[in-house]
Amino acid sequence: MDNDGTHGAWGTRGAQPPAGGPARPGNSVPHPAGPPPAAPPSYPPTVPPPARPPSVPASPARYQAPDAPAPTADWFNAPRPEAGPGVWRYGYVPRPAEREERPSLVGPAATLILWLLLWLLLNQRAVPYVYKPIEIITGPEWWSFGGLREGAPALVVNSTTLYYEVLVLVLGFWAARIGGWAHVVRYFAGPRLDRARLGLSAAVALLVLWLAWTPKVPLLLVLMGSADGWLRSGDQLKATVAAYSCYALTIAIVVWPIARFARWGDALREFRARRGPARPPGAQAPSTAPERPGTAPAQEAGPLRAHWPKLRAAGRTDAAEALTAAVYTGRMNDVDCVRLSHAWNAARTSHDRLSSFTETVLRKGPDAFLHPSGLRDVPLRTATHDPLTGQVRIGDCADDPRNPYPRRGSGMALEPSSLGTSLLAVGPPGSGKTDRVIRPVVEALALRALTGQAAVLAVGGAGGALGPDDAYDVVVRIGDPASLYDFDLYGGTTDPDEAAAALAEGLAGDIPTLDTRRATTALGQLLGPFHAVRGRFPSVPELRELLEGSATALGALREALETGGHQTMLRELEARARQSGSAADPGAVLADRIAALDRPAFAGFFATGEDARPFSLRSLGRHPLRVRVDLPERVHAEASRILARLVLAQFNAVTAARTDRSLFVCLVLDDATHTVTAETVRGIRRLRSVNAGAVLALRTLDDVPEGLHTALLGAFGCTMAFPGLTTWDGKRFAEAWGKEWVEVREVAQHGVFADQPLTRAMHALRKMATGKAVTTDAVTVRQVERERWSASGLAYELPPGHAVLSLTTVAGEHMPPLLVRLSG
Repeated sequence: MDNDGTHGAWGTRGAQPPAGGPARPGNSVPHPAGPPPAAPPSYPPTVPPPARPPSVPASPARYQAPDAPAPTADWFNAPRPEAGPGVWRYGYVPRPAEREERPSLVGPAATLILWLLLWLLLNQRAVPYVYKPIEIITGPEWWSFGGLREGAPALVVNSTTLYYEVLVLVLGFWAARIGGWAHVVRYFAGPRLDRARLGLSAAVALLVLWLAWTPKVPLLLVLMGSADGWLRSGDQLKATVAAYSCYALTIAIVVWPIARFARWGDALREFRARRGPARPPGAQAPSTAPERPGTAPAQEAGPLRAHWPKLRAAGRTDAAEALTAAVYTGRMNDVDCVRLSHAWNAARTSHDRLSSFTETVLRKGPDAFLHPSGLRDVPLRTATHDPLTGQVRIGDCADDPRNPYPRRGSGMALEPSSLGTSLLAVGPPGSGKTDRVIRPVVEALALRALTGQAAVLAVGGAGGALGPDDAYDVVVRIGDPASLYDFDLYGGTTDPDEAAAALAEGLAGDIPTLDTRRATTALGQLLGPFHAVRGRFPSVPELRELLEGSATALGALREALETGGHQTMLRELEARARQSGSAADPGAVLADRIAALDRPAFAGFFATGEDARPFSLRSLGRHPLRVRVDLPERVHAEASRILARLVLAQFNAVTAARTDRSLFVCLVLDDATHTVTAETVRGIRRLRSVNAGAVLALRTLDDVPEGLHTALLGAFGCTMAFPGLTTWDGKRFAEAWGKEWVEVREVAQHGVFADQPLTRAMHALRKMATGKAVTTDAVTVRQVERERWSASGLAYELPPGHAVLSLTTVAGEHMPPLLVRLSG
């Protein structure tokens, strides 16, 4: 049936029930039962609130003007500036620069007093030879005994007064420089420094210009006296030119130094840039106002995202108008906006796809290109998400001295670019790994899958810790007869060697004395002949019989191979028979391990026949699925560990083998105890190159073989330590996070010994008054290399509800380990 691009847009088909059995899907892509919701489901009010509850039928659309936007439009148009790894970008505003320590006023006050004293001495002519330069310039005939004579010309008097005032001004600048007056002004002006400097400089310029036009500051009079010949020449033109030249020169002498010092040119350029060219219709003026709690972030400059400018630029105005109306009338939620944006980016690669995109959007509106499930949101969000960037906010950087100042108080988020390098979270039970990190990450990936950009596989114990069933397309409950899906032990492959490699890793990867290559060979010698005869791989009971060397099972298989003429596979089976029972035979160990899966509780599971209903991990590489696997950890702990290792091994194999890597595929393992092996560590290291990632949670690093501790921490680009770590685990993290250069200030006290009797008496009196010997401080400041976080600090100084997180992106950007206050 043609669904007009509404859902099933990735070329999938519906599942068919097995003959004679209940409606249980097979290997095709699963589709949850029931029609898609009539309206976008709800989500937390932080980013942004829903337009209406999902149960309310859609009301007739009524377009609203952009000056009264819907919450989705506010969220869509909000700024998301580029920032470092882990920064929550929605409405992010960088923290103001750290304010310096309050400066001491003793130095400025002392230099001010010194300047006033020198001014007084100059006024009283108590400083000899100070007026000698002006005496030489004006001529010695007008001077006697260091002062002007009676009847000196006005030009000489004015020049002397101006010289005296300039000398006082130069001394004032000298006092301000050595007293650090500028530093005091910068501190108290704070962020208003530029505005204060501009206002004060303009006021000073006007005041000095007014004084220069009066005899108090005879600058203009001196210039006029110098041009007296032109002014009294009787030629009106010369007099006018001379007068206006004096006026202009006075203004330049006063204004130019002040403007240069106050940076009027920079202020003028900033004012012109702030005004800028005329903004096109639909553009929003930039705003530098910081985000406040309870208010939406200011919209960023340029065309609004809610107006779909990319579609308009490509000439798809009709589709852009339809989507704009849908956003502003509340008929689209955040997932719809991101899903259609992603569909447009994919359609731009072909002209035919562009036409199909436009036609589908015009016909279906916000219902176009739905997820194959028909859903438009997850049932419940327990964290704050931003689907446009793929981020999930897990907390805030603590206001702690160990965190860099610019990051303190900023939001901390995880995103696909960080998860692509894989995340390892280590902490004891109850420290918040699952509720505050694992589940929010799963929710974010599920939202990403609904937009067609990711696939997620969540593996954990039964009990709903990873979200409700409605949040997933596939839920595999191993050991539960009511489960609609089974698990494929062989990963959906038809290659016996590939199936044997993954199965050997799951069964015996944690046994240090058993080489997994020999286990792979032993399994391949059985899986290959069996698949050649039966066209399928053996079920768990059949594989157990073959590994135990059952004469009946091996004889029947040998007879079928001889009848079918499979000579090559017959030689493989004979080789297995010869090795069976030897001291180096891995078959007995593999049979013991497979026996953990051959239990009555698993009867009907892991089937491989025609009536099998397995879910294959290979579907993750082709479709944006949301899959959850529930392991029977409480009752069948050994079987759960085997299956967890098998899932991890199959995930590494599937992601490495896929050719279309446009989907980001992520495995989330809630409890990776006894799951990590040397081969899986190598596989995790390769995930970042195939657009995939893994999130593993451990109670302690001791749940991994000691020889793999260094390799494990090196394979994960993102590591997270929770409160309650042991000092041994803390030491491993401290070594992995490395060291940094810090400035250390050491103060040593040395005793003071006096030689003079009076000084000794003063020291004795001071010791009697204070009770301490007289000492002097010797301060040493040096650069030393220290660990970013020490083992004891990780073990004993982490407060509850916090964690230390270090991030690395696929592009190679690094975030040092930061103390994070977790949400929830």
